[in-house]
Amino acid sequence: MEGERTVAGLRCGRVLAELSEYVDGGLDPALRARIEEHLRGCDNCLRFGHRFGAALTALRERLTAPDPLPAGVGERLRARLARERG
Repeated sequence: MEGERTVAGLRCGRVLAELSEYVDGGLDPALRARIEEHLRGCDNCLRFGHRFGAALTALRERLTAPDPLPAGVGERLRARLARERG
């Protein structure tokens, strides 16, 4: 990787390879601390890490969001509930 640096004993490529586990909280505490130290000292990885984390969070939110109801279903359900209540 061009411009790759070693900060906190980790090369940028290693940090980028571990970002998913880092965001998920799945790393052992020692590696997590080294990655955090690397991110504090490496603007490139920090910027990429923020974008990666934001994209991952947005994707997870989208994938776990309920599908919208088809048009008119909510109104029909409310009308039926109103009729049932009398």
